[in-house]
Amino acid sequence: MSRARADEEEYWHSSKFRAFTFDDEDDELSQLKESKRAVNSLRDIVDDDDDDLERVSWSGEPVGSISWSIKETASGSTSSLDGRDSSLQKGSSSYAALPKQGSSYSLSSLFKGELCLSLSALTDTGGKNYAPELRRPKAEYKDYSSDWSPKDTVKRMQRGKVCSLERFRSLQDKLVLLDEAVAGHDGNVITAVLIFLKRTLRREILFREVEVRQVALCHLIHFLRETGEQKFLLDLLRFLDRTEEVALSQYREHLNIQDVEKRREFLKGCIGLPFSAEDNSHIQDHYTLLERQIIIEANDRHLEMAGQSELFRKYPRKASILNMPLVTTLFYSCFYHYTEAEGTFSSPSNLKKTFKIPDKQYVLTALAARAKLRAWGDVDALLTTKNWLGYTKKKAPIGFHRVVEILQRNNAPVQVLQEYVRLVEDVETRLNLATKYKCHDVVIETYRDLKDRIQLTAYKCKVERGSAEEEKINSILNN
Repeated sequence: MSRARADEEEYWHSSKFRAFTFDDEDDELSQLKESKRAVNSLRDIVDDDDDDLERVSWSGEPVGSISWSIKETASGSTSSLDGRDSSLQKGSSSYAALPKQGSSYSLSSLFKGELCLSLSALTDTGGKNYAPELRRPKAEYKDYSSDWSPKDTVKRMQRGKVCSLERFRSLQDKLVLLDEAVAGHDGNVITAVLIFLKRTLRREILFREVEVRQVALCHLIHFLRETGEQKFLLDLLRFLDRTEEVALSQYREHLNIQDVEKRREFLKGCIGLPFSAEDNSHIQDHYTLLERQIIIEANDRHLEMAGQSELFRKYPRKASILNMPLVTTLFYSCFYHYTEAEGTFSSPSNLKKTFKIPDKQYVLTALAARAKLRAWGDVDALLTTKNWLGYTKKKAPIGFHRVVEILQRNNAPVQVLQEYVRLVEDVETRLNLATKYKCHDVVIETYRDLKDRIQLTAYKCKVERGSAEEEKINSILNN
């Protein structure tokens, strides 16, 4: 009886079950230990034989190999796309498609297979179901399909987006595109469309269509001039029957000719082009001037190299006279060949007569040239005229106030300046110039003629003490 009682007590004391206690920490600790033992036992089941066992899929290929992963991903993606909705609605588990325990799969291979299937499903359907914000807008896909109307194409070009115009193949579509570009009032878009039409249409068709579209025609002509497509431009102008513009465009070609002899021959050929009467006169003068410049340049270069002219030794030439304007040529001639007879090509008077230079332009240029050489006698002779009675007087077509400014700019002496300041008719201008350039005699004489005692007394303080000007002012005030 005592033995049976002892066994019964041992049974109750050795049981793994415990009675209820209020000690939560002991209960949680025991549960944690039980969970740890269960996990360790599962790891032993999975890993003990995993190294020694070769895992083979249903197709006979080792699980985990590259070919197996590819096939599993492909099959998983298709199966997941086809059966995901139905499986989710029926509440079936994703493990239903896995093989049974009797197969050659191990537990780790089952987990790997499920992982591949899940990743493949997420890869194929994630952009649609899980991240809709990553999708492109539908308008962006139209960029690649080129499904744009002419009006939409022009709007996109105005916004600076790249558009392919090659889809517009028919003539009608191209003309509609051009009309939409013109209606958009964007010069860059119009030029871009014209370049496309120029490349894809025959010249006759393009010329005929732009002739009735004046805005497009102006853009095309400007584009051809800027790019230097001279032959294309001439064909267009001939088609439009603009003969004078054709002639002027051909005349502009002389700017690209560097050789002076070739340029002279080219200008000679331009004389017969259908210019207007005024333009034809300019072309003739241009040819004549270049011909004169060639002759003058050859002679002066010979004189300069030979050292026979004192003027060339004292003032060497800084540049060639070839291709220079008419005014520059006249200044050059007045500087180096002022005293030559009218019969020579380099004579200033010959140039004036040949090219019909106005008196005002001639006097202004010759005065600047002779004043630069400080040839005051030539300046005086240039401004002295003789009337039909034989009387001489000073005359300046440009005005004596400009003569004074030019002389002062070339450091003319006060005696020369005073002579021409006196000839300024306007009293106020004469006083301002005389005061500015310190022509005291002119100021004193002007105040004397005006009988302005106050101004004359005030000006006395501006001259030096004991000078001739002060004595002159005192003499005028005393009398």
